[in-house]
This record gives sequence, C-alpha cells and structure tokens, in this order.
Amino acid sequence: MSNCNLKSLFEPQNIAIIGASHNPDKIGYQIVENIVKGEFQGNIYPINPKGGKVAGVSAFSSIHEVLDEIDIAIITIPAVHVFDAVKSCTMKHVKNTIIITSGFSEIGNNSEEKRIVNLARENNMRVLGPNVFGIYSSKVKLNATFGPKDIKLGNVSIITQSGAIGIAMTGKTKTENIGLSSIISVGNKSDIDEIDLLEYLIDDDETQTILMYIEGIKGGSKLVNTFERAARKKPIVVIKSGRSARGAMAAASHTGSLAGADEVFNDIIKQCGIIRAETIEEALDWCKFLSNAPLPKGENTVIITNGGGIGVLAADACEKYGITLYDDTKLLEKNFSGVVPNFGSTKNPIDLTGAATANDYDKALSTALKNNNIDSVICLGCETAVFDADEFTSTVEKQFEAYKNSKPVVFSIFGGEAIENSISKLRKGSTPIFSDVYDAVACLGALSQYSCNIKKTKKEEAIPEINTQAIQEIINNVKSDNRHFLLAKEAQAIMNIVDIKIPKSYVAKNIDEAIKFAELIGYPLVMKVVSKDIIHKSDSGGIALNLENKTEVIEAFESIINNCKNYKPDAHIEGIEIAEMVHSGIETIVGARVDPSFGPTVMFGLGGVYVEVMKDVSFRAFPLNKDAISGMISEIKSYPLLLGVRGDEKKDIEEVANTILKIGSILYSCPDISDIEVNPLIVYDQGKGVKAVDIRIILASET
Repeated sequence: MSNCNLKSLFEPQNIAIIGASHNPDKIGYQIVENIVKGEFQGNIYPINPKGGKVAGVSAFSSIHEVLDEIDIAIITIPAVHVFDAVKSCTMKHVKNTIIITSGFSEIGNNSEEKRIVNLARENNMRVLGPNVFGIYSSKVKLNATFGPKDIKLGNVSIITQSGAIGIAMTGKTKTENIGLSSIISVGNKSDIDEIDLLEYLIDDDETQTILMYIEGIKGGSKLVNTFERAARKKPIVVIKSGRSARGAMAAASHTGSLAGADEVFNDIIKQCGIIRAETIEEALDWCKFLSNAPLPKGENTVIITNGGGIGVLAADACEKYGITLYDDTKLLEKNFSGVVPNFGSTKNPIDLTGAATANDYDKALSTALKNNNIDSVICLGCETAVFDADEFTSTVEKQFEAYKNSKPVVFSIFGGEAIENSISKLRKGSTPIFSDVYDAVACLGALSQYSCNIKKTKKEEAIPEINTQAIQEIINNVKSDNRHFLLAKEAQAIMNIVDIKIPKSYVAKNIDEAIKFAELIGYPLVMKVVSKDIIHKSDSGGIALNLENKTEVIEAFESIINNCKNYKPDAHIEGIEIAEMVHSGIETIVGARVDPSFGPTVMFGLGGVYVEVMKDVSFRAFPLNKDAISGMISEIKSYPLLLGVRGDEKKDIEEVANTILKIGSILYSCPDISDIEVNPLIVYDQGKGVKAVDIRIILASET
C-alpha cells in the first residue's frame, strides 16, 4: 500500500476504544484511563456492548452509534473477534486502527493477519500492529497505551518493535529526564512500519531526535532511501537485537554466508548515516544529548582533566568514537598557561593536576568555551583531597548553562558517594555528565557523526548501462534447463557482456580436445569440472592447478572425471574447462545479492580460500556512487595490501571499483538474479587491471 499521510494517527481528533472494559485490571480499561489522564485534546469513545462508563467516560455499545468521524479505533478484544471489529471499522470509514491484541503472525497465525490487513487496505484504512502497546503523541496529548501514565513532554520520538522494552523505555525516559514527542509500538508491522513512521517524523517539528529499537526490518531500497533522507535531517539512533542471528543464506554462495544479518545491517545503516548504539542505556544517553546539544562548528576538541590517567582514557575513547583532538601546542600553551600550574600540562589533554580546585576548573572551562579555535570540550575529574564535589557541581552548572546553546561540552567525574550524588543531581537536569569517561565521549561521538551526516552532499549513484537483453537470454536458457544457478561458461559469458576480464578458457569434451585447448592457451593452466550437479569443485576433486605440460593435462582430465564420479555418481559431466593459470596478485572477493531487508547490496573484501575464515568484508546498499564504493574498499582491514606494502606497487583500485559497480549493476538490472560472486578477483598493479577467476551466479527463487 502506498504511504499515505499519518497525520490522523499522530494528531487524531476522535478516538474509539473497541474492547473498553469496566475492569480496571484489563488493558481495555487502562488505555481509556491513560487517554483521559493524559488530557487528550479530542473526543474519546469507549466501545462496550454493556454501555455504562469506562474511566469516567460514557461508553457506546457499538462503533456505529458514534456520530463523529473516527481517526483511530483501538482494538483490545480477543484475536478471534478482531476481524469482525476491523470490518465494523471499515464500514464506519475509520482512518486508522491500532490492534493491541496479540495472537497473529508472532505465533504463526499469518493468514488471519493477512486477512485483516487486506480488508483494511481495500477500504483505505491503515493498521498499526497487531501485538502493540499503542501510541503516545505529544501533539494532542494522546497517551493511547497501557504503559506509564506520566510521560515527560519533550522532543525525542521512539519507534519500538518490542512492546515490553518500549513500555520500559517510556518509564526510563521519565527517570532520566528525557522528554518524548512520541512513542510508537509497531509490533508485527502488518501494515504501518518504520518507513511510514519515519516519513512522518522527518517533518515533525516537535521531534528533534529519533530512537528506534529494531528486531527485524524489510523494505529494500525504499528503506535505504528513507533512512538516508531522515538521517540528514535529524539524528537517528538505532538499537538492533539479534546481533548474532544469521539472515537468509544462499547455500552455494560465500556472499550469502558472509552476509549475516547484523554485518549487512551495521554497514548499511552506517552508509545511511544512522547512529547505532550497543545498549538501551547508551541509546537513551545519546538521544538526551543529541536532542539538546548544539552542533559543533568544527572538529577541534579539547580535554580538561585533573588526572593524567583519566585523560589518557579519554584520548583513547576519542580515537574509538572518531573525535579529533586539537593539537596546536603553541596556541594551547598561549591560552592555557595562565590556568595550568607549572607542573601541569597545556598539551591536549589539558592537565590541571590533582591539586585542581573548582576555581581552576572554572577558569579552564571559560578559556576553552570562549576560544573560537576549540569546537567541543570534554571535562573530566577524579576525586582528590582538594576536589570539592559541591563546588565542582556549581561550576559545571554555571558553565554549562552559559554555553549549552553555543558549544557542545560533556563531563565525567569519578569517585565516591559525594561524586555520585553530584552526578545524580546534574543528570536530573540536562547536563551530560557520567561516571564513565567512555560514556561521555560516546555522546560527543554520536553528535560528531550526525554533524558529518548533515554536511554530506547527496551524490548521484552510478548505474552504468549494460546489455540486459543479452544477459536475460542466458538466464532464460538456464531457467529452461530447470536450474537455479549458472554454469561456469554461462557466468563467464555475462562477465564478457559487462567487460570484466576473465581467464581464457575452453570446455573440452574429451582428452584430445583438452590437449588441443591446452596448446592453444599455453602453460601453466587450470582444469575444472563443468557440471550442473557439482557446484563446489574443490570439494569434489574437480579442479587441478598449475598444469605444466601435455602429460599432466591427460592425467588431470582422467583424475577429475574419476573424482567427480566417486563424489556424485549420478552427476552429469558436460566436460572439463581448460583455463589459463592466472598470474598472482591480491586475491579479493566481490559479491552482490538481494538482501531480505535492504534489497540489492554489494560486498567487497579479502578473497581466496580463506574468505570465510577471515571475513574481512564490507557491505553497501546498491545503487551507490564512486565515492561510496571507494569507502567500502578502504574500509576492510586488508586495504593496505591494495596500497602496496614492503615495496610492492599500488594495486589497480580504480578497476576494483569499476568491477563492484558492474557486478552491482547486473544484480540491480536483472531481477531474475539473486546472488553474484567473484572469488577470487585478482587485483594487479595500478593500470594493469583485474581478473575474475571464479564466478558464481544464482537465480532468484520463483516462490
């Protein structure tokens, strides 16, 4: 269903609650009570066959008795009755229904859920859920949830797939002094999903930061486009569970087995500019900071500390979170020499020494925050004999209040009970202060990442023109043979169509042809079995390398035939491929596959026989531009090998990028293909190109 405006979901005027209960212990009562106590600005229509009053509001026996148009109908009745309730909502022309009830696809009852959604779509009604706890929207003071009643008003929106975690986060935000503009439980996402909600929240003036708790997502290129657009307008912090879970794997493809759900997710949300948190606590800290902190004008950060050790920890954390430390030693000395004792240090970190008092911190913070060459400040403190927690608290409050709208600053102090009391007092306000230095620096890192996102200029993705008609002819022949994968010669033909260099090769039907082709190609050479029944050639003994003469070719031919017959007696062997033995170079892997969440994706990494052991790979959603391709190439740990090490020449990185672009374009332009893998792609010295040695192409399932 096309995404329609969700204004009526976030800004309803009239709400009906189907299943409103007279029993205070029932969800149908609690939701009505929350709506009432939240001082909802519209009309509330509890629906209960017995009538009466629910939480002080007069109930109707049927939704059809309500005269007003209804923006939202909240359904809290048992699953077996939900379809009929939805049907009554469509007859009433309700705009949105929120199905609190569980018992659908989350327990395998997919058919009933689809029946409900199909009915709703036929009648232009949107569905949130099933299996949700509801929605909170500050726009109209709507708390249509069975969570906490007292929600702090603010500018953070939360989208959560987990109801329990969402309810818990709602309570936690109040204790952490984090104000919410909205919180939405998406549950089974039968209709309304993250994409729909982001489309609304991107332009919502009351939402400054978005927090998403995700268990699984789908949406393909539309999701990627929405993520990219949203991340350029507002900070988006994501927590994703199931980090160790593997996504759908293509059995015959390294690309599939390497594309674990979390690996792909991590790389692509980074590509989109989404900020990923490891824990809920970290995510909430970041959201609180991001929703209040000003953007830094530049990258120069200064650390102020009273202890060398904690200063070093902060410097380590800065490297981890991508924070640039200001290193103009002359200017630092000029500015801070008046506030740092002789036995301290004006180098960054600025060390006030263990003798530092609150007054010393006050002077140092004033110096740093007033200085136009310093863009962000990290202020640290360790408990010492002269460290007065109360005076330090006053100093922090004064300095933070003065500069909170002009320059980002974070604080971390470490010590005993008095220190912890100071932290607790300051955190009740909006002061970003932590007992762990890494927590403080991580907040600044999240802000820095968002600052970089909004400065990025959206560049046009490159999709080179390819002869899709010629490729489709090959695919049609494969499908007519009832195969879901291409044979070596077919895959090589596609490489030729897009002008990716491959080794010279021929398929020999017998020993005489093998000898003839070997002489034609020249030694050394490689021989591989050609069989639609044998995909993994090395496992079957169907490959021979580095053959130097006619005798070795004859022996290899006979050996491969025997090995493959023993490995799979019923295998149909079409012949033996005779191919040139490629010169050595850097072995890489290039892959492309249709990811279940993000659609077309590409992969690059260190290739060869150790690819699944090393797993030195990076992923991107496709299409993408040359800069993004360069980024994914440079991201792998083995990238220095391509730059040239120990006197080696720089490798042809430009041709690697071109190959990634071509492989991605084949997948993107040919919907019948689900997986492409080139492993190894041999990379030679700069200007000498690349060579695709082994190519696997798998067709999409028709189910």
